[in-house]
Amino acid sequence: MLGSSLVVLLAAAAAAASPLRARSPYAVKERHFVPRGWSSVGKAPGEHIVDLQIGLKQSQFDELERHLYEVSDPRHQRYGQHLTPDEVHDLIKPHDETLDLVHEWLEDAGVERPELEYSQARDWIKVSLPVNEVERLLDTEYSVYEHESGAHLVRTPEWSLPRHLHEHIESIQPTNSFFRAGPRKSNVKPVGKKAEKPAGLAVKVAEAGSASSSVSDVCDEDYVTPTCLRTLYGTIDYVPQAAGQNKVGLANYLSETNNRSDVSIFLSQFRSDATKAAFNFTIDVIDGGDNQQTPNTAEQNASGKDEEGNLDAETILGIGYPTPLIAYNTGGEPPFTPDDAVTSNTNEPYLTWVQYVLNQTDIPQVISTSYGDDEQTVPLSYATTVCRQFAQLGARGVSLLFASGDEGVGTAGSCISNNGSSAATFLPSFPDGCPYVTSVGATKGFSPEVVAYDELGSGSIYASGGGYSNYFAQPAYQAAAVSNYTSTTLGSAYAGLYNASGRAYPDIAAQGQKFVVTWGGDNILLDGTSASTPAAAGIITLVNDALIAAGKSPLGFLNPWLYSEGYKAFNDVTNGSAIGCGVDGFEAAVGWDAVTGWGTPNFPKILEILGLN
Repeated sequence: MLGSSLVVLLAAAAAAASPLRARSPYAVKERHFVPRGWSSVGKAPGEHIVDLQIGLKQSQFDELERHLYEVSDPRHQRYGQHLTPDEVHDLIKPHDETLDLVHEWLEDAGVERPELEYSQARDWIKVSLPVNEVERLLDTEYSVYEHESGAHLVRTPEWSLPRHLHEHIESIQPTNSFFRAGPRKSNVKPVGKKAEKPAGLAVKVAEAGSASSSVSDVCDEDYVTPTCLRTLYGTIDYVPQAAGQNKVGLANYLSETNNRSDVSIFLSQFRSDATKAAFNFTIDVIDGGDNQQTPNTAEQNASGKDEEGNLDAETILGIGYPTPLIAYNTGGEPPFTPDDAVTSNTNEPYLTWVQYVLNQTDIPQVISTSYGDDEQTVPLSYATTVCRQFAQLGARGVSLLFASGDEGVGTAGSCISNNGSSAATFLPSFPDGCPYVTSVGATKGFSPEVVAYDELGSGSIYASGGGYSNYFAQPAYQAAAVSNYTSTTLGSAYAGLYNASGRAYPDIAAQGQKFVVTWGGDNILLDGTSASTPAAAGIITLVNDALIAAGKSPLGFLNPWLYSEGYKAFNDVTNGSAIGCGVDGFEAAVGWDAVTGWGTPNFPKILEILGLN
């Protein structure tokens, strides 16, 4: 009897000493409604391979956020003192207990540690498993979903975890995210039809440091070129001085790349001193991303392959040369082919991309992304965890620019809530609602610039996007400006269709209509915040060049500087609106507004505010 009691006592003591908690029953961790346009077409094949990403609770994200705002605020004594990768990792690495509990759970399910891959901070765990094993691990059932466009995904509307892991695991994907990183561009010329230079327009290249012509001489709103953009925003006479230390990046998704031959043809026309850069810029291929440099097939031409990629590279090099460019080509599309069940499902492109970039030691100081989707297609956990990854880049001194969208406040006929109520609503965009990125709207015209708007035919329109997030609260840095606009300009208009307390966007704007783009050897015209975002990125890149040349830190996360003092160097846009959802949407106004932000950049004034003139 004494022996058995001793065994019980020893067992109890061992259990009390263990850092691991007792097993607990499963409970649903997250549900997310299937977005409009998607429908289940059958059960997912059990042998289909899923690249599972497990996001662990970061130990000190609040501290990381504090550091981010301090080093990004020009009023703070730590302004410009960006964090090192190791300093960031120390703040976001999970607690040991979190790792122990997650490892125990995985091992109980037969997933051994040698199968696991980790982010550098060990806050993400990746493991490739067949669907049938993932279903047991998450107590769920995956289906094949088809989008009205014909794309397919393997997803589940909800997933579960043992209760004791709910506080340790923030997100697991791919599960219930139906995010599709669509490009923010619209064709304005039929494929194959060349864009003709307007008669009398001076498009002869003005190389850096040369005397510039007037805006009226070099700009035509139906044929926007780098010479026009550089003249309009005041960079035409600037000679970069820190091209070796300063870099700029762009993100490609959806099998897009930057065709070097097209880029070369473009630069030879509009920036001849940069022509050689077409074959010198870096292309990093991530997770099976595309880098096809041979001519498109007829099918690829019909889909517009590389229009987006060429637009981004040509615009950035046309403005920012000789700053080195890095293009990140991230795979993940198409995510699933029904007749090839073992194809790996990697359609979480932002997560894949940001994890890759965070693992690099040499990251461009500015990165332009011309992709996004409706916020409600993304579960809150995914949006939050990806947004927090962006905060890490900001803390390290990176300016992340995202296109605000091309459908105003939402596509007419689709402005319906995805929460099961089918209530009418405006459609905010992701990642624009993330408070740690800078969102870029679009303008057109020159005297003055107005909100970009174009009728594309067949009832389709292009209108610069803007709105208020339903996921992310309004950050302190923009509260005063947004509150003034919401109460004074909007008043009771559209009450109930948007979240007045949400993070509002865009933050800035730039030209974004009828850009000349070389594609397939010909010049075509493209609309979109896909154009305004690389244009803004090129200008901010030159600001960083001037800062670095002066021995100062790059701007890093722009918004605290922008809303506190930087806005004074932006050209206010006061005409036009974010037309969408069958209404005029948010209108431009004096000061900040939810369609062009603070307006468009004035490069000489920015340098003056930064003490560089």
